Amino acid sequence: MKITDIKTFIMKGGNRNWVFCKVETDEGVHGWGEGTLERHELAVESGIKTLSERLIGRDPTEIERNWQIMYRHGFWRGGVVMGSAMAAIDIALWDVTGKIYNLPVYKMLGGAVRDRVRAYTHAGDLRGGWEAVDQGFTAFKTGGWDLAKNAFHEKDVVDDLHEKIKSMREHLGPDMEIMIDNHGRSRPSVANRQIAAVEEFDIKFFEEPVPPDNLDAMEQIRNAGHNMDIATGERLFFRYGFRDILHRRLTDVIQPDIAHTGGISEIKKIAQMAETEYIKFAPHNPNGPIATAASMHVCATVPNFLILETARDMPWHDKVQTTPITLKDGYFELPTAPGLGTDLDESVFAERPFIPSEGAGNAGYKENTGSWNAEDMSPADV
Repeated sequence: MKITDIKTFIMKGGNRNWVFCKVETDEGVHGWGEGTLERHELAVESGIKTLSERLIGRDPTEIERNWQIMYRHGFWRGGVVMGSAMAAIDIALWDVTGKIYNLPVYKMLGGAVRDRVRAYTHAGDLRGGWEAVDQGFTAFKTGGWDLAKNAFHEKDVVDDLHEKIKSMREHLGPDMEIMIDNHGRSRPSVANRQIAAVEEFDIKFFEEPVPPDNLDAMEQIRNAGHNMDIATGERLFFRYGFRDILHRRLTDVIQPDIAHTGGISEIKKIAQMAETEYIKFAPHNPNGPIATAASMHVCATVPNFLILETARDMPWHDKVQTTPITLKDGYFELPTAPGLGTDLDESVFAERPFIPSEGAGNAGYKENTGSWNAEDMSPADV
């Protein structure tokens, strides 16, 4: 069997565009992958085209060899754009191979160590928390900053966070698990005050307290003596980007994104690296259905797995799948069909064409207004 073509499709999902790739073979077996990267969809599409030139004519089941060819044969290595392009193709190769051997991907990864995969969703406020409860979730994540009120200003951010989490805990009860995502918006001193302000509310983890670029800043968080798990990793790429933070044990939970860090092949290795340091694995995944399915297969096989992120507020997740993966009572059920266990309906792509994101060439900058978007900036960045 040989790879004959690798095609790219970009579809407007919920609040972002999903970048899919389809690996086709000379025996009619195909596989789907995803390399969604908001605001940089066309760059990923170009990356997939570059990588596909190295793989056309090759055996799709030689997954590790193909991964190494993609990673090593272009001289330049790493980075989120090529990591996302590699991820899309790698996931599709696992899907193809599973279909060839009539096995779900998790079976090829060594088999499941759990019968289902726990998931959490997002809630911006108390109303969102109640919606998560109604959808059957037992955990959700909320933001660490009130952007409408605080924006670039640190004043009151600590008190505002305390009041929001206090209200959520009082109204939703002690059994709902709450996580906080700070999106790297704070300086270490501010992040430490934020964490201290919510410790009494039994928070599952505090994510990206500071920007991901400076491990010494993370060490300031670690050395503050908080009684709360710290999480990070969505903006680290490939196992080499995770080496130092894991070796120095600067986090309790690591969050690689399967769609950015080289796909199934690489994220499994990162999870194994974390296991040796007794660090939990909770993949970042506000992505489309293929990245979600691929993440779920990996999580089923990882002993140190904690919980999987999912964006279930997007109805197109299910509409674009021919056989949607099943989420019940806050858990993904493991599929029995071969490969990823789902397929995509290409006719749906036309209903939701690609819409370029604002500021696509300059993260945080709105070209139509000439202003910076506080959603993507922080006091730590300016």
